[in-house]
Amino acid sequence: MKNSIAILLCVSIFFIQCKEADSNSKKPTVYTVGDSTVKNGQGDGAAGLWGWGDFINQFLDTTKVKVKNHALGGTSSRTYIQKGLWKPVLDSLKKGDYVLLQFGHNDDGPINDDFRARGTIKGIGSESEEIDNMLTGKHEVVHTYGWYLSKIIKEAKSKGAIPVVMSPIPRNKWEGKKVPRNNDSYGLWAKQVAAREHVTFIDLNEQMAQKMETLGEDKIYGNLFYKKDHTHTSAKGAVLAASIITQELKKTNNSLKDFVLENPTIILPKKTNIYLIGDSTVANNGIPEAVGWGVELHKYLDTTRVNIINKARGGRSSRTFYNEKLWQAVYDTLQKGDFVLMQFGHNDGGHIDQPKYRGSIQGISDSTMVVTKNDSIKETVHTYGWYMATFINQAKEKGAIPIVFSHIPRNEWKGNSVERADKTYGLWAKQIAQKNNAAFIDLNDSISVAYEKIGAKKIKQFFPKDHTHTNADGASFNASIVVICLKADKSLGLRDLVLSQKEIDRLSQIALNTSIENKK
Repeated sequence: MKNSIAILLCVSIFFIQCKEADSNSKKPTVYTVGDSTVKNGQGDGAAGLWGWGDFINQFLDTTKVKVKNHALGGTSSRTYIQKGLWKPVLDSLKKGDYVLLQFGHNDDGPINDDFRARGTIKGIGSESEEIDNMLTGKHEVVHTYGWYLSKIIKEAKSKGAIPVVMSPIPRNKWEGKKVPRNNDSYGLWAKQVAAREHVTFIDLNEQMAQKMETLGEDKIYGNLFYKKDHTHTSAKGAVLAASIITQELKKTNNSLKDFVLENPTIILPKKTNIYLIGDSTVANNGIPEAVGWGVELHKYLDTTRVNIINKARGGRSSRTFYNEKLWQAVYDTLQKGDFVLMQFGHNDGGHIDQPKYRGSIQGISDSTMVVTKNDSIKETVHTYGWYMATFINQAKEKGAIPIVFSHIPRNEWKGNSVERADKTYGLWAKQIAQKNNAAFIDLNDSISVAYEKIGAKKIKQFFPKDHTHTNADGASFNASIVVICLKADKSLGLRDLVLSQKEIDRLSQIALNTSIENKK
């Protein structure tokens, strides 16, 4: 009896699986082909860059249609075919499938060189040029942009598939308040080919340019595009392009419109969380004369991909940050892949057994001291290293990545040199990081070196309150050093989230100049 039931269950599962497989095989597939503005890199958002082909599935009913992104960065209409990228798509096509097609960004390159050799002849005519390809070493007949588009369209139609042609997305280049169109070049030629081949055309270039102009140039950067790249979109830019394509589809008689969702739920890539823990030199203290570098850090990071969660608190040492359960609150919310940037030391040198009861035992040993506070409560006090090790190892428990900083220098000089903490908390921070296999950044020395290049007179403008706390300009300058250090360490995995060195230098120079001008 048991064997019979088991056999029936196996048969039932087999038929269910067969039914599901049959259902999937009957689903039409939407293939996207194009360049890096359709699929950037591996389609994983490296450097924050995405193509619209990575998000168009979220606008379609994927219970009824499949989406496969076969675009490849760096290709033109010519090299997409030449490299054999079109053939596997063509071989997979079945009647009722769709091919979303967008080329043009790379077709304007040289027809023959030893670098990329990807250009096509301008226009949609039958002109051709015979070359001995300097890159491939092969004899080749090069055709017009329109010829290659037509080839893909005709071959797709021969398999019963339904092509949709897009004009290339606009580049983030402005002329006054206008985004230049390509409606007299590749956008026009894409439209003409679509009309000639009797397939759907979507003027993505024009529609997206209009949306960009509505937002205005200032709201584009760090939103739809980055300053570092005028061609490739952020995730939000890619989503905008995908939304335009699907909305424009709904205005056509193309059957793909039947699969467009009315109210799609768009999921953007998960942001990287960067937690900051430390004292007032990191924290938001609410006064302009004492601004921690953590307040200004956002200027130097790609905040479309990063959440900066500043949990630093003024007046805290590693001991009081632990005892007041400020660390516990961070620990409770940590997730795998988060970063924890920690900087303590300024207040750890305070009294251990007197109010404010924030001093920790010097060093990184396991030494302890029992202290009786005014309220008669006894506390076991540990070393600076013990508290730091606790933060490091508990962060690791949650799968987070701890990064230990030595504390920023005070505005204290000996001649032309800033006084270091390399024999005390700077040294102990380094030792405890190494002992617990955590990344260490010598912020104390790095900022000191930067200060010394500028000179004590100018640096003094950063410290209007005392020798420890900077104003906003000083905080911005210090934050620039933080990100330079983060960018320099390839192993940390944060360098792609940091602005270009040119932009960092520009912003830090603004901070320095502003502080000097304000003093005048």
